[in-house]
Amino acid sequence: MLKVTVMVSGGGTNLQAILDAIADGTVTNAEVVRVISNSTKAYALERAKKAGIPTACITRKQYPDPEQFDEALLALLEESGANLIVLAGCLVVIPQCVVDAFPNRIINIHPALIPSFCGTGYYGLKVHEQALARGVKVTGATVHFVDGGTDTGPILLQKAVEVKQGDTPQILQRRVMEQAEWVILPKAIDLIANDKVRVTDGTVSILD
Repeated sequence: MLKVTVMVSGGGTNLQAILDAIADGTVTNAEVVRVISNSTKAYALERAKKAGIPTACITRKQYPDPEQFDEALLALLEESGANLIVLAGCLVVIPQCVVDAFPNRIINIHPALIPSFCGTGYYGLKVHEQALARGVKVTGATVHFVDGGTDTGPILLQKAVEVKQGDTPQILQRRVMEQAEWVILPKAIDLIANDKVRVTDGTVSILD
């Protein structure tokens, strides 16, 4: 059974998609064992509590020394017993010590088709604002493994979403979540839980 710790910062819609997929059998051989947030106000924590999942909150403000935060986060993740860490709307920059401790065991959902509209500064509505400003006709979401860079890790899954006339960033964000993020993030967890993913030289292969 794959033990999953989910890291969140906000409302937790991707977390809910994961929990729903596990409940209805779309995701098999996996369980969420902990939800960690960097905000005490994150509604995702309430979603976790309603599902009976232990929660924790850790913020950089608690630690005057950045290295202390890094070490505390690593200790919290290791204590959770996780085999896989899922960044589901998590705005924390993952420390290198955590990346090193969980090689190819951290995945992130990004609301664009990497390498478009990704990297430092591209998160939340900003991604969709830039997509609309550029006038792209297709956007989407990407699940990728986390490495030492920002949105630079091996790509696991992608799903395209149409950009429509009259879209606002908020409307486009919702469509990307509904049609892509909530679909491919649970699917990625299921593939990993059932040992169907291989990473070789920075490239992902999915087994039949």
